Amino acid sequence: MMESRVSTSPEKIIAPGSTIGVLGGGQLGRMMALAGSNLGYRFVTLDPMPDGPCGQIAEQIIANYDDKDAARQLAALSDVITYEFENVDAEVAAMLMAESYVPQGSELLYTTQHRLREKRAIEVAGVRVAPYAEITSEDDLRTAVERFGLPCVLKTATGGYDGKGQWVIRSMDEIPEAYATLAAAKTELVLEQFIRFTKELSVIAARSPRGEVKAFPVAENIHVNNILHLSIVPARVSFDVKDQAEALAIRIAESMNVVGLIAVELFLTEDGELFVNELAPRPHNSGHYTMEACRTSQFEQHVRAICNLPLGDTMLLTPVVMVNVLGEHVEPLLALMAQEDEAAVAFNVAPKVHLYGKKEAKEKRKMGHVNVLADHLDDALAWIDKTQIWRNQ
Repeated sequence: MMESRVSTSPEKIIAPGSTIGVLGGGQLGRMMALAGSNLGYRFVTLDPMPDGPCGQIAEQIIANYDDKDAARQLAALSDVITYEFENVDAEVAAMLMAESYVPQGSELLYTTQHRLREKRAIEVAGVRVAPYAEITSEDDLRTAVERFGLPCVLKTATGGYDGKGQWVIRSMDEIPEAYATLAAAKTELVLEQFIRFTKELSVIAARSPRGEVKAFPVAENIHVNNILHLSIVPARVSFDVKDQAEALAIRIAESMNVVGLIAVELFLTEDGELFVNELAPRPHNSGHYTMEACRTSQFEQHVRAICNLPLGDTMLLTPVVMVNVLGEHVEPLLALMAQEDEAAVAFNVAPKVHLYGKKEAKEKRKMGHVNVLADHLDDALAWIDKTQIWRNQ
């Protein structure tokens, strides 16, 4: 757990009892509203989907994200506005900046919405990213692949998530198809040298307008089919790596003048080097473990940060493994919840279930998560294995 100095200059404070507007009505907004309501805040969300996860527990404006009239309505109802996803319409973001209070600003969104801008900002902070090249033609791609070697990863500069918008190039023969497929997205492309990592890690850091910065403990992440499956905390890495990772996250938060949360995804190599893979300027899937396992959850911390309250203590209270619940896991999980959980007793673990209220359980769709609290990580992992819910992961 790391933190940095606090500015003594006066800044605007949004007191409990105020209304927080949220652009986006998914599960991150839902969990933010649940945490913030405990502090006394009210919430209103703008989202096109009626009865979405956040709209079930907050006032909702049903409209598209590029609807300026709806955005003005959100501003009129809110004392402060935040967002739960990066791809906010640029014109709406600029309008809200001019007509309401958005402490996160638009510059961070502008940077993190675009992989090339994001990488350059990380480098300005003095933090390493994988070697990369901007790609504007198939010839560019071929030249860069020859320079970086195989395999390497071609990505769209905007719009990618959960493995979408990227292509792992494993042979020179794939270059024409990879370029044609991703170039169809009509955005810039970036090629990254493939980092042979031993572990994927992440750190969630928070910064407030007053300049206070704190980082949560490092999570060790395991992905399946490019979707996060497990977050293991404490991460099974050395104390030195943990300290370095938390320090990098704080350095990025300070360099980019973050307000709210910033999630920093990292690759750890065999020789102990850390490379930043991606940033997310919001609550993050790999920070869900904080909801029961830390003194302050990432969602409460985000609310505290954007409202300029003192940040909460990020100390880890118990080992934990967060496991995502996808559409195909819902029915077996509900069946398990309806009976005595003998495996939880046998392994002395406490599974804490969070379901997001989504109506349709589609395969690979994130429907919830379970935080498995335990005295020992091996017991939490054994419970996950014993349930057989995630047997096909």
